[in-house]
Amino acid sequence: MKPSLRRFGRGQHPVVVIDEFTGDPDAIVEIAAGLVPFPQNQDSFFPGLRRYITKEDRAAFAYAAGALQAVGPFIGGAFDYDSYDWVEASFSIVMTPPDQLIPAQRAPHFDSSDPADLAVLHYLRDTEGTAFYRHRLTGIEQVDAANSDLFISHARPAALTARGYINDSDRDYERIGHVEGVADRLVIYRGSLLHSGIIPPEAALSVDPREGRLTANLFVYGR
Repeated sequence: MKPSLRRFGRGQHPVVVIDEFTGDPDAIVEIAAGLVPFPQNQDSFFPGLRRYITKEDRAAFAYAAGALQAVGPFIGGAFDYDSYDWVEASFSIVMTPPDQLIPAQRAPHFDSSDPADLAVLHYLRDTEGTAFYRHRLTGIEQVDAANSDLFISHARPAALTARGYINDSDRDYERIGHVEGVADRLVIYRGSLLHSGIIPPEAALSVDPREGRLTANLFVYGR
């Protein structure tokens, strides 16, 4: 593993980047391929398919458990937590065409307003990656209990006129940093940061885990 720490935005928010995390991402892709077909995502605004990992998925569960055990020292070092709880794990594939996105999918989002919620994202194939943003009008980079209502009140009407996936700075958001989606790169960041996957208009979107934008998405709660 080759770890590094990046910091983005005025808040200098920590983002852990670990290259060559497993040494064999193709093996994880094959585990994901063994779980097809992935169901349509129904419980979030993720623009694609999501297959949640359970204990019955033995190979996938072992992979997720091993990954979360391996990232423990990096979570402690970058975010100052002594321990963390496993919240959920899934394999995800983006497959919604840009012209079919609903408004909430056209803008940067946050996973949680609780700073203890951490996202652990493992790129399993080469992609353009993930970008982080600042809301221009409010200056918000990280959403919390104190500013969530303010952010949402401005973000909702702006999303109505947006088109396609956001891939760079625009009139409403300034991109403050990004992480390239290199296969077998794992990234850890607070889910409260405004972020979005980088999905170019010409991206070939496939439901096949061996061809599509496949990631493993793990979420933990720091303590």
